[in-house]
Amino acid sequence: MAANRNLFRLTRFVLLKVPYVFRLFARFRGAKKKLLIIKADAIGDYVLFRNFIETIKYSGKFKNHELHLLGNEIWRDLALHHDATHITNFIFTRPNHLYYSPWIVLRLGWQLFKGNYEVVLNPNSTRNFITDGFAGLTAAKHIIGFYSDTEGIPGKYKIKTDKFYTRLINLPSSVYFEFHRSRYFIEKVLGEPVNLTQPYFKLPVVKRKGILIFPGAGLPERGWQPERFAALINVLTRYTSQTIYIAGGSNEVSANNLITKLTTANNVINITGKTTVPELVSLIASSALVIGNDSSAIHIAAATSTPSVCITGGGHFRRFVPYPREIDNGPFCIYQKLPCYNCNWECMHQVTPQQTFPCIDEIDVERVWQSLAVNYPFISDSI
Repeated sequence: MAANRNLFRLTRFVLLKVPYVFRLFARFRGAKKKLLIIKADAIGDYVLFRNFIETIKYSGKFKNHELHLLGNEIWRDLALHHDATHITNFIFTRPNHLYYSPWIVLRLGWQLFKGNYEVVLNPNSTRNFITDGFAGLTAAKHIIGFYSDTEGIPGKYKIKTDKFYTRLINLPSSVYFEFHRSRYFIEKVLGEPVNLTQPYFKLPVVKRKGILIFPGAGLPERGWQPERFAALINVLTRYTSQTIYIAGGSNEVSANNLITKLTTANNVINITGKTTVPELVSLIASSALVIGNDSSAIHIAAATSTPSVCITGGGHFRRFVPYPREIDNGPFCIYQKLPCYNCNWECMHQVTPQQTFPCIDEIDVERVWQSLAVNYPFISDSI
């Protein structure tokens, strides 16, 4: 425990103090026409942001700049497959793994400093300590971010990392949906309107077939229980002969194996941990329907115009789901609204690590099935 505390202190020193040393060195060099975007959060966040990269690339303000991206290792394949034409150089890391890794942080910070960026953009409206530190370590001439709240970074550190930025953009309370937050940020940076109205992938049109179940939710407390997904699949298989795929990442193998074990039909295929993210995008794009929690699969479904049903709680209600009505192809959301909604997942109720938050626990299988039967009758052979 003491060792971890000391490692964190070293990491904190690198993130808070070294940027000032690098800034001193930067006075003796001329910045190149290079722009770094820091976007190192989850897959779904990247899906909601990635179309703005092209907007930045071909804007009047930055059309002569090289674009570099500091991203999250978990969506490396996705970015390289779909966005490499717009990005000159990718740098990938796992920010949440770096708090006790001062030497890795210092090495990456040095790499960013050597990038000699003129402009750094951190478009995350909820900033965090690690990426704020990386923004500072670039010692760029212009470092722009949101003013942010303290959901992702303690106030005592935010006061210090605010000073790394040359410009902080205030987010109006009327701009709430995550995609709209990104658009607002880019419009303020570019000084011009941005015409993007929703996220999308450029993919060939294919015939849709099969139902994809994506039970992952990042944390077990935020997701519908595996037993309920299994029960829903068992109801589905009574009415449809379509293949039902159970998908997810390697960290969801155990839960999805349990779901598979509890299902009784032979048209259920478990592909958990067997697909890359680009393959998952293609599979979702060719599916007749996606069913899941608030997760990357739901945002990919929206971006591929695939019908989807999202079982969601209230931690970030309306920030990620439900989608605003003006966005086509958003998920049909099933939720049980409680007075404690928009808690930022800091649940006021006592739950064990494997127990679901009450706002999700109150959603039963019958309610989800009835919603499917009414809103998506095309999935069934006999409804």
